[in-house]
Amino acid sequence: MRLYCLSGDLAKPCYIITFKGLRIMLDCGLTEQTVLNFLPLPFVQSLKLSNLPNYVQTTDHDPHMDGELKECCGRVFVDSVPEFNLPMDKMMDFSEVDVILISNYLNMLALPYITENTGFKGKVYATEPTLQIGRFFLEELVDYIEVSPKACTARVWKDRLHLLPSPLSEAFRAKKWRTIFNLKDVQGSLSKVTIMGYDEKLDILGAFIATPVSSGYCLGSSNWVLSTAHEKICYVSGSSTLTTHPRPINQSALKHADVLIMTGLTQAPTVNPDTKLGELCMNVALTIRNNGSALIPCYPSGVVYDLFECLTQNLENAGLNNVPMFFISPVADSSLAYSNILAEWLSSAKQNKVYLPDDPFPHAFYLRNNKLKHYNHVFSEGFSKDFRQPCVVFCGHPSLRFGDAVHFIEMWGNNPNNSIIFTEPDFPYLQVLAPFQPLAMKAFYCPIDTSLNYQQANKLIKELKPNVLVIPEAYTKPHPSAPNLFIEQPDKKIITFKCGEIIRLPLKRKLDRVYIASELAQKIVAREVANGVSLSTLTGVLQVKDKVHCIQACAESIKVDPSSSSVSNPAPTKEDVLKNVKYEYGSIDVDALLKRLAQDGFSNIKMDRTGGSLTLQLINEDTTIKFEDNETHIICGGKPTTRLKLRDTLLKCLQSF
Repeated sequence: MRLYCLSGDLAKPCYIITFKGLRIMLDCGLTEQTVLNFLPLPFVQSLKLSNLPNYVQTTDHDPHMDGELKECCGRVFVDSVPEFNLPMDKMMDFSEVDVILISNYLNMLALPYITENTGFKGKVYATEPTLQIGRFFLEELVDYIEVSPKACTARVWKDRLHLLPSPLSEAFRAKKWRTIFNLKDVQGSLSKVTIMGYDEKLDILGAFIATPVSSGYCLGSSNWVLSTAHEKICYVSGSSTLTTHPRPINQSALKHADVLIMTGLTQAPTVNPDTKLGELCMNVALTIRNNGSALIPCYPSGVVYDLFECLTQNLENAGLNNVPMFFISPVADSSLAYSNILAEWLSSAKQNKVYLPDDPFPHAFYLRNNKLKHYNHVFSEGFSKDFRQPCVVFCGHPSLRFGDAVHFIEMWGNNPNNSIIFTEPDFPYLQVLAPFQPLAMKAFYCPIDTSLNYQQANKLIKELKPNVLVIPEAYTKPHPSAPNLFIEQPDKKIITFKCGEIIRLPLKRKLDRVYIASELAQKIVAREVANGVSLSTLTGVLQVKDKVHCIQACAESIKVDPSSSSVSNPAPTKEDVLKNVKYEYGSIDVDALLKRLAQDGFSNIKMDRTGGSLTLQLINEDTTIKFEDNETHIICGGKPTTRLKLRDTLLKCLQSF
């Protein structure tokens, strides 16, 4: 078994494991940090962005690159459509992938790149919330970029990376970056997804039984268990042991794995999510009291549900319950409505509200009472009429390179009373704000990441007790922001890997399961050959299809009338010969053997016992028969036919089946 690492982004993994000719992709995360190298896409032309000076190389200037790069406060940006870094397609041809298993909706954004226009013929499996919320993420991403089109795409700069300033000079695989897919590709890729429920068992071409189990991270998020009759592989990605709105993590299903692959640990290991949630509420309240408005760049699902609930309660407690809250996203309506019909995927506390009946999430109540209003865009009908300040705005995209958040930065950026609060850990907030500098509005970094931190991961590994732990190499090294945080060396073997690496997993198949056809099984007659041991012969045809081994009955040979002169008797088939093979067992009764030898015309036999061996000398035939432990030797100095005759006589003294 081998593991291919196709992504260097630990938070957006993409791996492939190969086993017995089968290729299984584990997640297909999309690295979005590349968009930070590009200028934002405003809905209307921005004077500030339009007037940025061109970057001109001091040496070896290429006129073909004029206008592709802009400079802002000492940082160089690409003035073009944002591009994304795909999983490494040169390591594995995507058309050869048999199955894709998705763990959560954040790890499926590269799916259209993999399944569309690549010759992909495999199958994709995910839970229902992963599919539906993943659809929201993909549709929002396409809408944000297509609503602000660029006239041209810059390409020359990729050929001159070594001459450009950092961080462009350090861009990884820049020539492989791709612009966003279209809505048709999104629909095509999602049509290939088969929905599964927690603990549902899926036979993957006879090689594995795949089972998604709750990971506790977000709605519908799952860890995958790949099991056979003899092996167990667990893939843990994007998991959480905290108590939030999703169903809790299922640890028991992950215990005692032969191989445990763990990834997707927190991107903010030094902070506590609850503490940062409290800081966010405090900063919003201070902003409102200063007569300012708060902008919270967010994704259309996930932590934003908890932010609605927590922030509304805190504002009410602070006497600011009349402050309007706006949720702006092309999929806002679908996301808010869908979250309230997912009872089976929620924690028990949220489920109990459904059975009362009541709304599992309070934002349904806020929507009915106009405390929370949602719109597709800032230019949507009715928004300008309802919009008033101070207010709190939730909108995307967290990268601030496209989406409605760009408009609010342009509108509020010069007022120091306003604030922008970053909650998503996917993007370094200083790099996010770089093209908008100088910026007067306050910026706060409150990353809320509920995925496993290093302490929780170490504790989980000890409880799961895997035989082999497989993790990215970066997890074994001290974290840059906290030298004491890393995955500890467990008692069992640990294997690490890096981006672009292929590693061999210590999983070798020694046994395999074979099924017997019912009509063949009915003909089995076992013979007891020892105390408690029964054996039987079995003659059939071994068929292997989709990695499933099955023994079928041999085809009946054609019966030919021997009296017919028109057709000669055919030669016996191999199966006919095998059916007549006998297997002897047991111990030889010497007295019975002597009687049979006498009946077959052998006389003048001398018997000699020495220790544990017995020797019979047939003097007339110049032949010796030696009996030892589990062995019988016929040493014949005479005719070869004599040895064959003696062999047949010996076999008649044994039992057979």
